[in-house]
Amino acid sequence: MKPESITKGFHDNYYVTVMNAKEPGDGELMEISKNGVKVFAKSFDEPKGIVYLNGYLYFSDVTRIWRVDKEGKASIFVDKDDFPETALYLNDVSLDGKENGMYVADMGATQYMRDSNNDLWPIDSEEAKNVPELGRIYHIDLNGHITIKQDTSPLMRNPNGVGVDNDGNIMVAAFFNGNFLVTKNGVLSPLKGLFRGADAVEQDSKGNYYVSSWVSGKVWKIDPKTEVSAVLIEGLESAADFYLEEDKDRLLVPDMMAGKIYAVPLKN
Repeated sequence: MKPESITKGFHDNYYVTVMNAKEPGDGELMEISKNGVKVFAKSFDEPKGIVYLNGYLYFSDVTRIWRVDKEGKASIFVDKDDFPETALYLNDVSLDGKENGMYVADMGATQYMRDSNNDLWPIDSEEAKNVPELGRIYHIDLNGHITIKQDTSPLMRNPNGVGVDNDGNIMVAAFFNGNFLVTKNGVLSPLKGLFRGADAVEQDSKGNYYVSSWVSGKVWKIDPKTEVSAVLIEGLESAADFYLEEDKDRLLVPDMMAGKIYAVPLKN
C-alpha cells in the first residue's frame, strides 16, 4: 500500500519504500527478487526516497534518514536535530554522483500547497503567494555530516525530487511550482514547461531528462536540446519517485495510490 520510491540494491534485487496507511510505524521496506516480494525491514513512519550506496540502503522518513544493511537491520543515519536548519518534510534522496554521499530534498511546509479539495492552489492565486519558501536541498556525506547544497528559492517551493545531471549539476523537481530546475554555476534555472506535482527527476547518458508528476499521474521525457517534453506514460493515479534503469532501457515507476510499479520503456 502506497509504494513511493524504488532502487536496485543487494544482489541486484529491487527495494521499495512503502508508506502503507500513514499510521506511525507501519511503513515498510520491501524487497523484490526472483523469489517474490517480501518485507525486508519495517517499523518506519513515511519512508520515501531511497538509494543504494556503499553497501547500504538509505531512505528518508519525514525528518530522518535510515540506513539498512544487507541483513535488513535498520539504524538511524541522521536525525532531525542533525540538520543545520529545521527539517520539515524530507522526501527524495539521490546519489551525489561521486559516491561521497547523497542529496536529500526537504519539501518544507507542505500544508499550504492545497485547497479544501486537496488540489494545488493555482499558480496565479493569492493563496499561492502565501506558500512559504522553506524547501532546501541538503548534502549528507558518508559520515553523516550535513550541509545546505541549495537554499530556499521562489523557483523551488516545496521541492520534491532531486538528482544529479551528467555534468554534476543538481536537478530539482519543485512540487508546487511545477518547475524542473537545473543548478548551473550555482544558479537555479528552469527548463521549459511546468510539471505541477513534480516528483522524480533524472537524466540518462544521452542527456534526456525525465520527470514524473504525482498529481497528474504522468511521466515525461524531455529533449536536452529543445527542452520539448513528450509523455512516456499517463493515466496513473500518482506517478511517484521512479528509478532510471538505463541498462534495461526503462524507468521503474511506482504508482503510489494504485499500489503498483510500472516498467516504462524509455522510448515513446
